[in-house]
Amino acid sequence: MYKTLIVVDTEDSPLKDQFSDVISFEKYLRDYPKVNEPQTRLINLCDTEHYLSKGYYCSLLAEARKHVVLPSVKTINNLRNEVDLQSLIPLISGFTEGSVNDSDNDKDESIWIYFGKTHGLNQVQTQGLKTFAKKLFQAYPSPIIKLNMGHDPDAGTGIKTNIRVSIERCAPNALPDSEQAIFLDHLTDFTQTVWRMGSGAKRHRWDMAILVNPEEKVPPSNKDALSRFVKAASKQGINAEIVSYSQISNINQYDALFIRETTAIDHHTYRLACEAEKNGLVVLDDPTSILRCCNKVFLHDAFSYQKVPSLNTVVVSDASAETVAKLRDEMGFPLVLKMPEGSFSNGVYKVKTEEELAEKLLELLAESALVLAQEYCFTDYDWRIGVLNGRAIYACRYKMARNHWQIYNHESERFFSGGFETMPTFEVPQKVLKAALKACAAVGNGLYGVDIKQKDNNVYVLEVNDNPSIDHKVEDAYLGNELYMQIMSEFQRRLEERGKA
Repeated sequence: MYKTLIVVDTEDSPLKDQFSDVISFEKYLRDYPKVNEPQTRLINLCDTEHYLSKGYYCSLLAEARKHVVLPSVKTINNLRNEVDLQSLIPLISGFTEGSVNDSDNDKDESIWIYFGKTHGLNQVQTQGLKTFAKKLFQAYPSPIIKLNMGHDPDAGTGIKTNIRVSIERCAPNALPDSEQAIFLDHLTDFTQTVWRMGSGAKRHRWDMAILVNPEEKVPPSNKDALSRFVKAASKQGINAEIVSYSQISNINQYDALFIRETTAIDHHTYRLACEAEKNGLVVLDDPTSILRCCNKVFLHDAFSYQKVPSLNTVVVSDASAETVAKLRDEMGFPLVLKMPEGSFSNGVYKVKTEEELAEKLLELLAESALVLAQEYCFTDYDWRIGVLNGRAIYACRYKMARNHWQIYNHESERFFSGGFETMPTFEVPQKVLKAALKACAAVGNGLYGVDIKQKDNNVYVLEVNDNPSIDHKVEDAYLGNELYMQIMSEFQRRLEERGKA
């Protein structure tokens, strides 16, 4: 039996008077997960309109804490992009029949959809819109969606024939007064239901797109590595083509997508991965891995929940004097501040004084609702363990850039990065390997690079990177071409499994 939580933006939400399990986002952030808590499902009613808002983090943290959440982060991001509704428009037959030739109907009509259900429709409209609402909820499970419908006049006759639809996601506070009670009824019904929220084969051989960005300063793979990926793919029966985003006119012409461009959530790499996965392609890295790895708040919460060894880290939501003093007392100086999203040491800052801490927190919180503060731990090198589908496939030790505390120094052209040492995985200390595999288990079964610090007899996982660096003469220095074969062999295995589905 699941326990249901309803999370809202603020403590003074009127919903707290109607439901006993309504909590604020701040309470969910601080008090959960709880020891020995029952299985939990969560209805996120925070405003998710803005990227990196409280609503966004609410769903992200719920997924890290193994709570079943509505809407998911993937749904939130999908609804931020342009939603393709063309396949569902024929279902709204009632609306077209009742309105298409009505010359007085010049205004768009809006209908509220709560948990996939509509209300207040006339008999002509009912069936088509009910089916539409149900299928829309299956595709984009979200508590509240506003459906806007209208008609574009035919250019030749002026008669309104072409139906036009769009959707908007909304929070309860955006509902008009006339809808508040109706929404509460639907919310009550939904909390008492069982949640059930929800490709085709092509040729017997396959085509793959390897996505790159020729303009990247630090791409995940250099040109020599990319050419070796292409050759390894060919030996596995895969025709791999290196393409940039602007060259992909139709992702459906491929069977697989291998992303070798630095990923981000509010970015075309994530959108393309979503589209590819939706259309049945085998994708590395998959959208879920991108979501989880690209946000350090998720990783921190997942590490805490699943007892992955990591440095003392605190999620910060304000820059008050009390917060600054608490961080000073708990971590001392220097300490490290991290933006939730960043790669190749970007968005990571070392602060040495209270004044610097307060100033940098204000700066970062202007961009993101949450920031991570982490204790500072200097080592001469960081481990990077490459993991594919739960198995370690390569290991490197990256040394710090000269006269710098990170492996990358973005302010130095001459000494941008430190040296490295590549070795077989069987020479890696068992504590390091176990920590890497445990961290990846919290994320998924994709291709990851796990960054780990080792100090004395302790190891600390810093983060799990989707789309890890694989450069010729660096990560492949021990395995050589076998590293590329192992990765393409995994693509081949997944393509074969897809064909059996």
